[in-house]
Formats: sequence, structure tokens, C-alpha cells
Amino acid sequence: NRKSGADRVGETLGNTYKVHFPDKQPDTCRGAKRSPLHDRLAEQQNAYFRDVSGWESPSWYSPNGPAFVEKMSFGRENWFPYWADEHKACRSNVALFDMSFMSKFLVAGRDAGDMLNRLSTANVDERSGMITYTQWLNECGYMEADLTVTKLDDDSFLVIATDTQHNQVATKMRRQLSCDQNVSVLDVTGAYCQINLQGPRSRDLLQQVTSQDLTNDAFPFRAVREIDIGYARVLCARITYVGELGYELYIPTESAVHVYDLIVEAGRCFDLKHAGLRALGSLRMEKAYRDYGHDMDNTDKLLDVGLHFTCDFGKDTGFIGKDDVLECKKMVKAQGGLRKRLVQVLVDDSRPLLHHGEVLWRNGERVGEIRSASYGHTLGGAVGLTMLESNESINKSYILEADWSIEIGNDMYPCNVSLRPMYDPKNERVKA
Repeated sequence: NRKSGADRVGETLGNTYKVHFPDKQPDTCRGAKRSPLHDRLAEQQNAYFRDVSGWESPSWYSPNGPAFVEKMSFGRENWFPYWADEHKACRSNVALFDMSFMSKFLVAGRDAGDMLNRLSTANVDERSGMITYTQWLNECGYMEADLTVTKLDDDSFLVIATDTQHNQVATKMRRQLSCDQNVSVLDVTGAYCQINLQGPRSRDLLQQVTSQDLTNDAFPFRAVREIDIGYARVLCARITYVGELGYELYIPTESAVHVYDLIVEAGRCFDLKHAGLRALGSLRMEKAYRDYGHDMDNTDKLLDVGLHFTCDFGKDTGFIGKDDVLECKKMVKAQGGLRKRLVQVLVDDSRPLLHHGEVLWRNGERVGEIRSASYGHTLGGAVGLTMLESNESINKSYILEADWSIEIGNDMYPCNVSLRPMYDPKNERVKA
């Protein structure tokens, strides 16, 4: 609205020529959008909140009283150890993330499956009770959205996207509607609280609070079921964005605190750790999971960012951008491989941090810059994603037979570059 625009614009202009520290948060327009769990996380868990498209969302948690930043910098701040502990807890045990800010849309009607399948590179209209990761492209094959679609039943679907894609995803769906289709699109973002339980012991913890059988045979990877937790009914999807066994819980807002309290109480026996967006970012970066708007955007094509595995070229509806993707595949084959490719970078030295924009060097020549980055507490160094472009094929030989370094500040550091995720490349932990 006008007030938020006026308040935030004034602050933004005032900060134009100030130092832009990586974790500097705006002061205006705060507290307007809160998760149902906000008070619990603030008062009982000492959350440090950041602005996420207007939502108050935990960035990290202080184990020693109220959360605060001692001094902003481009180096390690006072909360770095807290972040590391949250990251490690998710890798070795179980962590809870409040992800209520995620965009959620209920798409229903006789023609809902056909419409979503036409938009999606993947086949999202197969079996009910299944979540599917997919991309939405434009007619020229450029990326327009990165999201999941869950088929609830023959005529209803749940579309989940990040906060930054909210308006884009809603608009793209509504532009597909026509008077001869039986489809409705309803924004249900505020109707559901989202809790993500992630980590190798997430199944054990969740099993303590539900009668649903969570074993691999009964509840495999990508399965979606309605389960009971206490007095509530909760939609549960077995999926992850951190590279571990995990579940996303979509809880009716009125039941959110009730469900949260039960999980936290049961979690005491598991040493459950609350984790914020800083940990989410470092966990996903170690796994080289993409984030639309940060390491890929509408200037990239599907093959360049390594997401062509989502394509189902044989489905009856086809998908928007299909012809361009097929043409790109032919071109790549003719030239002997990809010449533009998103790769993962890990700094050998454990001391420096990566933020964004650091220059990557290959054999003494600049070849790219870091699009997004974090610190790999499991990998043991700063880790990021960068887009390489070359006159030759970017393949295994191109990577292994070169000397790589990265420019951080005024210093050069040796680094490793990989075409595959450096953490669990075979997805063994995800499907455990």
C-alpha cells in the first residue's frame, strides 16, 4: 500500500551511499506479516528475525538469551557459531524450520491438471498424493518459475513457490485461465502455517506425534498424505530443500501453535534444534539446490542451470517452452556439450566467506562471478554457485584439467569446482 511504499522508499534512498553489509535488515515496515508461530519463536527460542517479502522470519536463533547483532561486518559476526550449530544439527540429527512465508496456491477444477501440466516441464498430473518438482518456462525457453506441485486428488492441486515468486506465479496461472476452462486459483498462503522437519532423525521424531506409518514402504520420498498430529489434521509431504530426510507440514493456521507445541515437546527427547534461514541457505548451497532469483533467473535456460531432468517430453499436454528446450538439446549435442553451465564452487581455505559477486578465475583468466553463496559448515569452507560461459564444452575435463582460484577482497584463494553436488551427490541421505 501507499504507506509501506512511502516508508520503505525513504529508508532505501537514505541507505543508497551507505555500506551495504550482507545481513543488514530494513527498519521500516516491520512486524506487519507474522507466522502463527512468531510469538513462540521470539519468546521461547530467541529468534533473530529478518524481513522476507514483508514476513518476519527467523534468520538464526540465540541459545544464550535475546538475539542481537554485536557489529555488522563482511566477516564472521557474533551469531556465526549459532548458525553453525543449527546447520550441523540438521545434518546429524533433526531441525525445525518455520517456512510459513512460502507462497501457497490451491488450484482446483476439472481442467486444473491440464492447465498445470501445460505450464510445468514435469508431469504434475500423474498419481494423487505425490509432490513434483518442476519449472515454468516462457515460449522462448527462459526460466519463469521454480516450484513444486502436489496432486491432492483428480481435481485439486497445491502449488508451492518461494515468497519472491508469489505475484509472478499467481499471474502466470491466471493468464492461463479462459472462459471455457473449469479452473479456480486461490491464494492460501495465510491459511496454512508451514513447518519443515529436516534431518536423519526427522522420521523418528514425527512418528512420535502421529499414527501415520512413516516407514519407507508406507511413506516413500515425494509422498504426500494427510496425517493426524494431536487434535489436528495436517498435510505432510516427504520432501527436502536441505539434502536430508525430511518432511514439510502444512498446518491450518488455527491449529499451528497446537501442532508446534506437540512437536517441540516430543523433540526434547531428540535434542530438536530450531534452525533459521541462514542454516537453510548453507544447507541447500552444500547440496547445490537452486534458488530462483538468486543463482538463476529469467535470463537463464533450463539446460544451463542443470534442471532439464524435470522435463517430461512425452506427456500429452506438452509444456510451454518445450520446442525451445528440444532445440537447445540438439544444439548442445552438435557442439559436443554445454558451453554455459551452472557449477558449484568450494573455497579450499576455511577462513574466508563468500557473499555474492566474487570473481572466479580459471588458469589465470576471469570466467565468472559468484551468483549466490553461503558457508558450508559440513564441507568446511565457503561455497557458492556460479555460471560459467566458454568457447569450449564445460565438461569433466574442463573442470579437472584446470587451475581454479577465487578473488575475495584483495586476495586470491584456491578453490574446487564441481559439476555435481559436493554433498551427497547420489541422494542417498534424501531417500534414506
